[in-house]
Amino acid sequence: MYGRDRDRGYGGGYGGGRDRDRGRDRGYGGRQGGGRQGGRNEFGMGMGQPGAGLKPIDWERLKLEKFEKHFFFEHPAVKARSQADVDEWLKKHVCVVSGNEIPKPVFNFNEASLPDYILSEIARAGFVSPTPIQSVGWPMALTGRDVVGIAKTGSGKTLGFIIPAIIHINAQPLLKSGDGPIALIVAPTRELACQIEQECVQFGSSSGLKIACVYGGVPKRKQETALRNGIEILICTPGRLLDFLERGTTNLKRVTYLVFDEADRMLDMGFEPQIRSLVSQIRPDRQVLMWSATWPKEVQSLASDFLPNDLLMVRVGSHETQACDTITQVVRCVSKFDKENLLNESLRTYVQQYNGKVLVFTATKRMCDQLARGLCRAGWFASSIHGDKRQEERDRVLASFKDGQCSIMIATDVASRGIHVNDITCVVNYDFPGNIEDYVHRIGRTGRAGKTGIAISFFDASVDGRKAGKLVKILENSKQEVPADLRQIASQNQGTHGRRRYKDRSRGGYKPYSGGGRY
Repeated sequence: MYGRDRDRGYGGGYGGGRDRDRGRDRGYGGRQGGGRQGGRNEFGMGMGQPGAGLKPIDWERLKLEKFEKHFFFEHPAVKARSQADVDEWLKKHVCVVSGNEIPKPVFNFNEASLPDYILSEIARAGFVSPTPIQSVGWPMALTGRDVVGIAKTGSGKTLGFIIPAIIHINAQPLLKSGDGPIALIVAPTRELACQIEQECVQFGSSSGLKIACVYGGVPKRKQETALRNGIEILICTPGRLLDFLERGTTNLKRVTYLVFDEADRMLDMGFEPQIRSLVSQIRPDRQVLMWSATWPKEVQSLASDFLPNDLLMVRVGSHETQACDTITQVVRCVSKFDKENLLNESLRTYVQQYNGKVLVFTATKRMCDQLARGLCRAGWFASSIHGDKRQEERDRVLASFKDGQCSIMIATDVASRGIHVNDITCVVNYDFPGNIEDYVHRIGRTGRAGKTGIAISFFDASVDGRKAGKLVKILENSKQEVPADLRQIASQNQGTHGRRRYKDRSRGGYKPYSGGGRY
């Protein structure tokens, strides 16, 4: 997928076949046997995985061309703004900033030092004012320094790094034959990568930028052609890009603007060795931006390696994991045998009240299809989407859901990040997610852009009990009703510890979960 394919929209991101490249895009171990054969390389990747044969570049032996990365010019109105006014704005929007010589936030688009061609695209998109993460993040990114941005799902993080990327690229020398991309955006899943590509195309097309998105699960030929023809912005999942680098299809020697989106999810999926291998191919004086909805200790450790000096950081929202305050959260403590009846009851009670689209999450592909068939028999118009669906079918289901022909979509976690359908009014967690951060991402599919929505979650104590305490805290932070039986489950599980979300990843010690029918 690249620039001129923008009208194909989201469907291309789902891949084809039966996720043959699951190992490349989801950290499952890569090609047959993955890390079990031939040991591991210095990044902890199993020999035989895509990119395992890449060697770090000795940048001290290369003469690197200088590049421009400082583009922020403080608007007179911003310069005149008192620190007291800035502090009041930060407090109002629950923003915490850290670093040296932090630029002041901008309160509107005209204050952001954005060129006319960007302002025209923003006006065309109908945006009225920047979101808090953009107000603080744009000045930070335009200074050319490394940036960490943390904000909830649906807060505008994507444009927070895309618009500075476009400005950065337009200030660099034109690509020469054999050059790789200037901006590299790394995402954990194909779905999120394709969503980022859409935003890049929307705001980068007026500058004539060539954009490509590479991910596993689909044939390589079209992606390879785009890379060989030269592109300024490359969005990727780690496994497929490492494969292309190992084949010599492209290189990352021109990358001066590097973005990691959803860094927590990448670690959760076991991508740390692949990330370290990719970074070894990028010049050390690049600008790096990490964006995420959560900031666990493991991601902080990764950031300390890639953004070691003089970084700027912005956190929007509570330091605790917190859901969007425009979402009404309803938790039902149930047994697995009651879920299907309760789903039909919930759809009748809440969906008819909210009168919109519904996204239902399950843990397995089998349950995903089973629920879709059951709901159709019950008189609902429902379709399913997961990793075993063919690309054409995924395209059809998502298009039908977006245009309203299908009102209920059943999905595995492939839809928890990256799917942006503006009028989803209800999210149902039929199976509660494996960790509390994914709960926040799932329910964040509704209540977006200031709209309200409802999230209904079925909580099975026999499976999910150890997550009860964190769920209670999220509900309390969001001023939601906490069921008495959920509090009781949390009390019973107090002091116990579930399976660690992040295992030891050092030198390949992390063993991500197996496919097991999920996704």
